[in-house]
Amino acid sequence: MRRYCAHNRLNRLGTLTYRGQGCHDPIQLRRDVAQFFRSLRQLLGEDPFPYVWVPEWHKTDHGLHVHFAAGRFIPRRLIEQAWGHGFVHIKLLGQLAAGAGPRDEARVAARYLSKYVRKSIDERRIANRHRYEVAQGFQPTTVPLHARTVDDVLALAIAAMGGEPTDVWLSDEAIGWEGPPSVWAMWP
Repeated sequence: MRRYCAHNRLNRLGTLTYRGQGCHDPIQLRRDVAQFFRSLRQLLGEDPFPYVWVPEWHKTDHGLHVHFAAGRFIPRRLIEQAWGHGFVHIKLLGQLAAGAGPRDEARVAARYLSKYVRKSIDERRIANRHRYEVAQGFQPTTVPLHARTVDDVLALAIAAMGGEPTDVWLSDEAIGWEGPPSVWAMWP
């Protein structure tokens, strides 16, 4: 999900909440959210757009609500019109450090949404359902890199990314690593 958010610059966070007694049926929630995004796309001119959403149970007994991220300005009135089940909130993630851009904002959104994905899964969760959903057709592409050595693979990755990574982790530097040789790198 973090890679999806950063790739698509999903830097606006929203919340969809039910009025009244709320929604306590995860399957109904999925239907409502699917209809919400279909309606929203229609209100925005039918062009597909990337988004991600995560359900969460209220701390009280109000049922479910949804956190979502989008990467474009969407007027609040259109979100309210498309949702129609209660309350909405949307905000642009700004006020980051100087020099931060939409990708940095998207990473903040991804961290925020990830905390809901990581929350403990309780007995109210429906088995075999994803903890989050994304708009189809916007997945980042995988670029396989093959080389004989770790240094050679890292050099290929640096060339593909257009610059040096800000952080690199090597499994052979990890005490007690029992898996295959692995490299993790992060770029700005």
